[in-house]
Amino acid sequence: MLGLAGLEELRASVPDSNTTVRLASALHRAWELYDRPQGVPSIRDSFEFVHKTGRLSSDNRLFVDGREVALVLYRDGFSPCHYTEESWEARLLIERSLAIKCPDIGTHLAGTKKVQQVLARPGVLEHFFPDQPQVVQQIRDTFTGLYTLDQCPEGDRAVAMAMKTPDRFVLKPQREGGGNNLFDGELVRVLQEVDGGTGRAAYILMDRLWPRVERNVLQHRNVPLEPRCVHGELGIFGAYIRKDGEMILNEVAGHMMRTKCAEDSQGGVNRGRAAYDSPILC
Repeated sequence: MLGLAGLEELRASVPDSNTTVRLASALHRAWELYDRPQGVPSIRDSFEFVHKTGRLSSDNRLFVDGREVALVLYRDGFSPCHYTEESWEARLLIERSLAIKCPDIGTHLAGTKKVQQVLARPGVLEHFFPDQPQVVQQIRDTFTGLYTLDQCPEGDRAVAMAMKTPDRFVLKPQREGGGNNLFDGELVRVLQEVDGGTGRAAYILMDRLWPRVERNVLQHRNVPLEPRCVHGELGIFGAYIRKDGEMILNEVAGHMMRTKCAEDSQGGVNRGRAAYDSPILC
């Protein structure tokens, strides 16, 4: 793309991510820990198929349709609408097994917005990093304001604050993938609907970020190529493996940059709201 744009001289300033190789290497390392030297084929099945044909052996090895499963990589199950009663039972079967889970339920829950909000509370990071104030401060410096919406005085204050100045905040559910965050009038409407009920705790409130605006071209099907005001978001991939409480691997596994129109409050490449991009280090 740089060559087509006549910017070939900038190629050396675009860092190599190599995410696919790094993540695949981590999956291979996890499979090695399963200690089954024979080759394992890759198969793709649904929760429903696992529920129908899955079973555990006497030593808790997972078998699906008669085949032993060493590693489970979830491509589903990250949204409440992905689950039926059978799906939950299949997820429980997998979690009870010796198969390597990517992610296991603990890591899955650790990535939710509620856990992020709790980690930002005073004293929580200190619990995980005792006697390491510099480490705590380095982590805390990456946080923005995160506020509970639980049914408590603290949650009531957060609701009042958001209703008074909704343009300062974003309302976030426990979801990923873009297109789920609520701003301005939508934020007010949802808070009014859930106020006083337990549904309020399904969200957290966060300070709204106002990233720098740049001029760039977004390439989408059937959309004219023209410069627009855009925002960029840089995400860092990580590979993490643990076994019996011991950390085996914890390393950076590349990056991904997404760019969307500045006037669009929502993101998400799969939703057509953003495009993959590459950072240029100047």
